[in-house]
Amino acid sequence: MSAFSINWKITKDFPIITLEGDITSEADQLLEEAYYEIRNHIKEKIYIFDFRKASYINSSGISSFIKIIHIHKEENGDFIFTGLSEHLKKVMDIVGLTDYVKIFDTIENAISNSKSEL
Repeated sequence: MSAFSINWKITKDFPIITLEGDITSEADQLLEEAYYEIRNHIKEKIYIFDFRKASYINSSGISSFIKIIHIHKEENGDFIFTGLSEHLKKVMDIVGLTDYVKIFDTIENAISNSKSEL
């Protein structure tokens, strides 16, 4: 198993959250802390998650995302997932997360599509 880490930065007014390693129960607290830190730092409602360095997600990791997606939707926010491997896309689709997030291949595509919606 690969240790989970999370980092974020602001790019063109959007928070870009980079996920690395295995997204399991160990990721729960880090995801939630990063979410609230970003929310307290900026007012942007669209958060972009970069999965290029994420290698695995299990049911606990999915549960962590469901929790913060629910909170963010109550604030009229949207999540965008980018850089998903075919396997991670399939997992997200099977569990229904793709009904609640937008998916783009790259961060650049996510930003340009999101800016056109503003």
